[in-house]
Amino acid sequence: MTEMQVTPSFRLAYVPGVTPGKWARVWSERLPDVPLALVAVEAADGEPTLRAGDADAGLVRLPVDRTGLSAIPLYTETTVVVFPKDHWLAAAEEVTVEDLAEDVVFHPLDDTLGWERLPGRPAIERPATTADAIELVAAGVGVLLVPQSLARLHHRRDLTYRTMADTPQSQVALSWLEDRTTDLVEEFIGIVRGRTVNSSRGRGQTAAAAQPSEKQQPGSGKDAGRGAGKGAGKGKAVGGRPAAGRTATGGGRPRGGSGSSSGGSAAARRGRPKRRG
Repeated sequence: MTEMQVTPSFRLAYVPGVTPGKWARVWSERLPDVPLALVAVEAADGEPTLRAGDADAGLVRLPVDRTGLSAIPLYTETTVVVFPKDHWLAAAEEVTVEDLAEDVVFHPLDDTLGWERLPGRPAIERPATTADAIELVAAGVGVLLVPQSLARLHHRRDLTYRTMADTPQSQVALSWLEDRTTDLVEEFIGIVRGRTVNSSRGRGQTAAAAQPSEKQQPGSGKDAGRGAGKGAGKGKAVGGRPAAGRTATGGGRPRGGSGSSSGGSAAARRGRPKRRG
């Protein structure tokens, strides 16, 4: 019986507020034969999902336990305060911690900001989720501080928000298990870092390496011409170095100019392909 070949796929977990759509589009263009499955998880479930092997990589919020996990910080979000549109804070362009001294500030159990000391007055109890806290804000009971992406995610017509100054911020990172750094993981790392297909460390790089560029082929292209045209003196250049005994007269150092050995070395350096990260 012939064994069935399993089509490779890539599972990407992401927490609320993170929008992986732009990277998913690049993936589908670059690897159309590898399906990308987006797995939405709660903020607290990002790291456990990766450790359980339920996703190949994840867009999570820091901090995470780096034991056995790799994490590449991608961006830091602005912190905002969410409140009803008729709240007096609506007149401000930016809100400070002192401005919230008399307001009840909710601290949901799925908070992503990691407060050491929450500003304002504490609520009687902590809401279970950010969504629950938003409902309480809409009821005019208090205000809520969240990353801007979460304020947009839970947008309501009767609520608005303002940027907060001097407050903790949430950082989003790409994370995966260290011992599962596959070619597909490397491919996604390249995508989020903006690498081109040729500079990717995954399958794109493998395909590019199979077809060496003109610079990598000895004796071809402009680099070969540079080596011959800028050789040292009358000697014949071999591998970018002038032939022995022909670089200078009188046993001294060769002088600069088109006939110097430095020209040959520079040509050799220019002809050497750069190592890509």
